Amino acid sequence: MSTFLRTIEFLGLSVWLGSDVFLSFVVAPGAFRILGSRDQAGAIVGFALWRMHFIGVVCGIVVLLARLLRTRTLASLVTPAALCVVLMILLTVVSQHAVSPKMAALRVHIGSIQFTAANSPLLAEFGKLHRISVSLESGVLLAGFAAIYLMVRELASTR
Repeated sequence: MSTFLRTIEFLGLSVWLGSDVFLSFVVAPGAFRILGSRDQAGAIVGFALWRMHFIGVVCGIVVLLARLLRTRTLASLVTPAALCVVLMILLTVVSQHAVSPKMAALRVHIGSIQFTAANSPLLAEFGKLHRISVSLESGVLLAGFAAIYLMVRELASTR
């Protein structure tokens, strides 16, 4: 049972990281390259981002629950690997519930990102929020890579 639960931990983290890498390096650049409209590409990325965030939070909770069931101790939730997963969840929740709604509201208010004047204060605010969003996703990726490394190190130290 311990091996199964550890597999669930690795699988949950791998699915989350894989979806983040795929959205960031395949879907988003592809949408902006292929579609003729920045507004349509942004809508597709926003649609995918919401779902990726949902999947990520679910995966994070599954990772932590599997860890708790495997170790049968709350102390396992304050190990460096588990804290990285908690950080990933927190960054994702902030992105989804604080940053993304503001970006969506600005998109509606602006009408078209593509045809808005470059010196527009609303476009500048949108750009600032986009940079925050990218920073949060980068933090999730870095914390995820750290979590994987730390989980492998934990496993190696038990052998």
